[in-house]
Order: sequence, then structure tokens, then C-alpha cells
Amino acid sequence: MQTRLFPRTGWTVNPLGLGCWGLGGQYGPVSEAEAITTVERAVDLGVTLFDTADAYGLEPGSSERLLGRALRGRRDGIIVATKVGNWARRQGHPFAYTHPLQILACCDASLHRLKTDCIDLYQCHIGVMDDASVFLEAFETLIAQGKIRAFGLSTHDVATAERFNRDGRLAAVQLDYSLLNRAPERDLLPWCHGRGIATLIRGPLAQGLLSGRFTRDSVFTDSVREKWNTGTGREDYLRMIDRVERLAALAPGGDLTALALQFLLAQEAVTCLIPGARKPAQIEQLASLCGKAFPLPTAGIDAIIAPTISV
Repeated sequence: MQTRLFPRTGWTVNPLGLGCWGLGGQYGPVSEAEAITTVERAVDLGVTLFDTADAYGLEPGSSERLLGRALRGRRDGIIVATKVGNWARRQGHPFAYTHPLQILACCDASLHRLKTDCIDLYQCHIGVMDDASVFLEAFETLIAQGKIRAFGLSTHDVATAERFNRDGRLAAVQLDYSLLNRAPERDLLPWCHGRGIATLIRGPLAQGLLSGRFTRDSVFTDSVREKWNTGTGREDYLRMIDRVERLAALAPGGDLTALALQFLLAQEAVTCLIPGARKPAQIEQLASLCGKAFPLPTAGIDAIIAPTISV
């Protein structure tokens, strides 16, 4: 795969990155040894961007800790992206983030876990915010201290992105975008592209739905997707599976995952995909599928899930 420019920074990245949320066990059991081997295999395959967060893991911080161990001695040419803003939220004890010092302290903790002296991309993990000044002050201080190189934001909200870009220094927006969620095509993707802001695409396989591995009878045991087992969550899941089945019929060779990845890579505003992987074989498959290109059945895709629609 040809590298892509990371605007506003001068970096270039492989368009396939690795999302490290799953390394901490929230998508199902994974041993430390296998998590580390997965990251190492990704580096061997040419992956250059790794995305994590201080909140990721059944034990907060465990994803950062594993990534730091895996990248020890292999940091050259690697872009490490992590996030701040959700520490202990899933455990019911979120920080308020009312002062820049709280963010500076979180950054020091992330640096320690990641075993590095500088985070390349430090992202706010709070997606909707009326006032970004506390985070912006902290980010500017951290850049001046040499602890981070650039800052970004994980969001679906253009208004919040505008607040973080008030001085034209927002380097990246991380957003949820897939064949099952085309809503960003309406506003956020064009907004980023028009301003030269990089995009990191989380959920490119819609939490695994676009892998083709799940059926109408699937039951989920992990802490992230268990909401799909009952009630309105189950209704949402069945609606998505209906579209997944119809999309699979369009996929060249029946490979739904390839279609899902190639659809995103064909979008001009996309900088880097960050699908998750918990096993070396998974990142190997993703790298292979991202390296293939084929004509997209655009009309068929639009008929199943129209542009700018989320399900």
C-alpha cells in the first residue's frame, strides 16, 4: 500500500493502522503474549500508526502498557496515538477534567505506561464539548514541553471539532465510519478534508459485523457488544445484520471484509484505518485485504445503505 500524508504534521502513514482497544481484553480474552505478538507482527507488516487510550482495557491503562512493551526497541518510524478524557469512566469513577493540570498528569501516566518520552498524537477522548479551552491549554503546554508532537480529537461532532481547531492546529479527527455508518460523509469528513485535517477511521468493520463472522443467532459475551443480546440493542443488531447480508452479496468473491476496507480506502478524505486485531493472523488478513483493489459496486452499496445514513 502506498503511504498517505498526515496533513499539518508532514508525517506519512501506512493507510492501515492498528486499533489497540481489544488488546486490553474488552472484546474478549487475549493473553499478554498474544497481544504483544500481534503488535510486533503489525510492525513487521509495515503498519506505522498504533492507536490506544488511557481508558482502554478491562484494567484501565492495560492497552497502553501492552503497546509500550511491544514497541520497546522498535519505535523508529512508528506513530503512537493515545487518548485522554475517559479514564475510569467504565468503572464509574470518571475524572472531571476541569483544569489543564489533570490532563498533564494523565499524559505523564500514559508516557510511563507506553515507555516513551513523547506521544506523537494526543487526542481528546470526549466527543462533544462546549468549551475546549482546558484541553487546548494542556495540549499547548505538552507540545512546548516536548511530551507530545500534535493533538487530535475523537468525535462525531463538527461543532466540537471546530472548537478544537480554533487556532488551526487540530492535527487529526478520529471518527466512527464504515459501510454501516456513512453519516460522516454528510459533514465531518468533508469538514476535515477541506481543512487539511487527518482522519483516523475507527470501527471500519463496525465492531466486527463487517467481518461476516456473525449471524442472526450470534450471542455476545464481551463487555462492549453484550448490548446486542437483548431488547432494543438486539433489534438494532438484527437491522444491521440484514444490511450486512445484503452487502455480502455484493462483495467480490464473497469477501465482505475486503469490500468494507476497500470502500473506506477509496474515500479521498480518509487518512488511516484503525481496525482492531487481537491475533497475528488477524492483522495479517487485514494487511492482505487492504493491499487488494477492485472496482467498487457503488450503486449497489448506495441502494442498501445510502450515503450519510447511519443504522
